[in-house]
Amino acid sequence: QVQLVESGGGLVQPGGSLRLSCAASGASGTLFRLSTMGWYRQAPAKQRELVAVIPSRSNTNYADSVKGRFTISRNNAKNTVYLQMNSLKFEDTAVYYCKMTTFVDDYWGQGTQVTVSS
Repeated sequence: QVQLVESGGGLVQPGGSLRLSCAASGASGTLFRLSTMGWYRQAPAKQRELVAVIPSRSNTNYADSVKGRFTISRNNAKNTVYLQMNSLKFEDTAVYYCKMTTFVDDYWGQGTQVTVSS
């Protein structure tokens, strides 16, 4: 059973940075390497939205609202995906979820709260 565990969320001031991590357990290295990994977020009273995705081979993709500020990366040797968030804004406040898309199923993490506040 694949489990995704996010970490790295917290409280940060506007303009600050955070680095989120998502570790996939229960997945073989091959399964993780061939999967598309993504970060999504959900703010209060809003729908969950895509933040960034990193497929196994093709280019990364970002929501327009985070382009130039966020960077998604992956370490296949550690079954981990990261989201480096710089120049954070109030509107980045949300619960951030990690998603693993495989050829058989999708998996979600439990989420980590990111709060941008002065």
